[in-house]
Amino acid sequence: MRYAFIFLLSLFTLSALAQPADSIKVLQEITIRSFEADRPLLEVPASVGLVLKEDLQRFNNSTLVSAANTLPGVRMEERSPGSYRFAIRGSSLRAPFGVRNVKVYWNEIPLTDAGGNTYLNQLDANTIQQLEIIKGPGSSLYGAGTGGVLLLTSPQADAGTTLTGSILGGSYSLRNYQVALNQSNEKSAHYVGYQHQQADGYREQTRMVRDQLTSTFRFSISDRETLEAGIFYSDLYYQTPGGLTLAEYEANPKQARPAAGIFPGAVDVNAGIAQRSFYTGVSHRYRFRKNLHNRTSVFGNFVQFANSAVRNYERRLEQNFGARTVTDFSFDITNGQVRLLGGGEYLNGFSPIKTYQNVQGTSGALLSDDELRIRNASLFGQVELMLPHWIITSGLSANWIAYDFQRLSNIPVSEQQTDFKPQVTPRIALLRKINSAFSTHASLSWGFSPPTLAEVRPSNTVFNRELQAEKGIQTEVGARGYFGKRKFFVDAALYHFALKETIVVRRDEDGADYFVNAGATRQNGMELLLTWQPQVSGFTLLKLWSGLTLQDYTFQEYVKDNTSFDGNRLTGVPGRMVTGGFDFETPKYFYGHVTLSYTSSLPLNDGNSVYASSYTLVGCRVGYKTDAGKLPFDFFAGADNLLNEQYSLGNDLNAAGGRYYNAAPGRTYFAGLILNFGFTRKP
Repeated sequence: MRYAFIFLLSLFTLSALAQPADSIKVLQEITIRSFEADRPLLEVPASVGLVLKEDLQRFNNSTLVSAANTLPGVRMEERSPGSYRFAIRGSSLRAPFGVRNVKVYWNEIPLTDAGGNTYLNQLDANTIQQLEIIKGPGSSLYGAGTGGVLLLTSPQADAGTTLTGSILGGSYSLRNYQVALNQSNEKSAHYVGYQHQQADGYREQTRMVRDQLTSTFRFSISDRETLEAGIFYSDLYYQTPGGLTLAEYEANPKQARPAAGIFPGAVDVNAGIAQRSFYTGVSHRYRFRKNLHNRTSVFGNFVQFANSAVRNYERRLEQNFGARTVTDFSFDITNGQVRLLGGGEYLNGFSPIKTYQNVQGTSGALLSDDELRIRNASLFGQVELMLPHWIITSGLSANWIAYDFQRLSNIPVSEQQTDFKPQVTPRIALLRKINSAFSTHASLSWGFSPPTLAEVRPSNTVFNRELQAEKGIQTEVGARGYFGKRKFFVDAALYHFALKETIVVRRDEDGADYFVNAGATRQNGMELLLTWQPQVSGFTLLKLWSGLTLQDYTFQEYVKDNTSFDGNRLTGVPGRMVTGGFDFETPKYFYGHVTLSYTSSLPLNDGNSVYASSYTLVGCRVGYKTDAGKLPFDFFAGADNLLNEQYSLGNDLNAAGGRYYNAAPGRTYFAGLILNFGFTRKP
């Protein structure tokens, strides 16, 4: 209640200070795609986080982790190089590894597969120009999910032709190379790039190698019709060192998981993942009339996946295809406009999974041979009423998902099926424009999140028909805008999320993952982002910014083995996260970025008997860049974790044997060079 009172008082104060200034340029020029808004951020009635190209370039260009973690309410983890987890306003309880319960789109085409999993590690950071993050349920327009939505955008070129080459080197043999050709004119745009990255890693058994080839194409067929296509191939291999106990972590955080009892160590079985991904998607946009258009996309994805783990050796050949269509119709009314959206999304997946004994890093005797088919569909509609000072949005979706499971290694073949009851998930949102520089918003949204394929058929290989879908309701109020004459920007949100049938990870005595429903959770939070960008003589850019995340997440109605966990903190969620930074550029081509982040302690198990310690990270990047002359370039150098903190970024929650800790690197350094050939200046 104290935080809510402070927040509401701040809204009244800020709205009084807000001034409609002619010099507002920063965020209002960016078109927000979330909930199909196609409007500036100040006119979007939702909490949306943005990671722009300049935010990605604050760091070493090899990963999205540091840039994503500058946003309030967002926590991206890296258990080891190439192994990512992504949480928006929540924990990683459902994601021992991988990205789950977050719907991901690439250039507005679904990247998340039918089974609810996203291989975010298949994308090199250089192939992403912008991240747009919807915080909270997006089910009203994006199908099943309570953990938010991530919209990824590929690099976009100015008019002309640019050939970019870059090289990066850093600690622990980090190397990243890129060659990319970007061509654009009034009729078409084409991007093709090759990226290579490799590193030995901080810990034993953490080598990582990735090669990626990406191509995107846009062509205006006519004044009414546009065709877009995207394709990428990614070949990724990364080793997995495994979690450590506290004693092992404190004695030698660089070591991989050692042998224990009947289980070999990570080095003994050469634990790692080999993953090859081929993805292609095509989008067609047609404008029937000025106020009526349709966008339809189709995609296909093929993933060859092999996982050499301590317990077993798994091979998967995942095949997914799908389509999404959205029709947009608008018309004017007295003093306003009405906009109608309607469409649907269908995903279909087929996943053969074979599990073998692990014989020193190679597949041995067959243990199980399974096939899963997944059908995932949603129909949605949205109405927007846009008045001079109000924007009112109402959306609704209906969602279906079904799993068909066959165990071919059983004689006779065993078959099971799980059909989740169709769910209707509405959303209502209002935005009040105080003036051209400040707005407030409020929303009420429902979310529905069925178990992912990796949760109904986890690493213990048991098909779990008893697992139920999560359901939640989020209430939110927020405000954002500019005030003062020095371009001070604020974006604040206060929310309450009530989640039922919360899915949490458990581990059996062998260390295998499985999932159960753990009653309910109550998630209260507050997020604040402040940016100050004054105009100072001698600088072309001078910016100070800070972000604050407060999270009060607790279990409700949760009983395990006759022990009640009611009131316990939600596993894996820090109570406070603070970020901040300082950026500058000079007319003489020098620039610099300094970033600080603090993460408070967090519980590592549902019983709250073990906590990970808090940590503070400081990083910097300085450089010299110019677009003058025949060969524009950017030379930079920097460091991460300057305080040399020992911390774990990507803890194994509820880990068997207390193996919670995956040590992150200490102080590291990097340097790089970016060259642009044939750079075309803006007119």
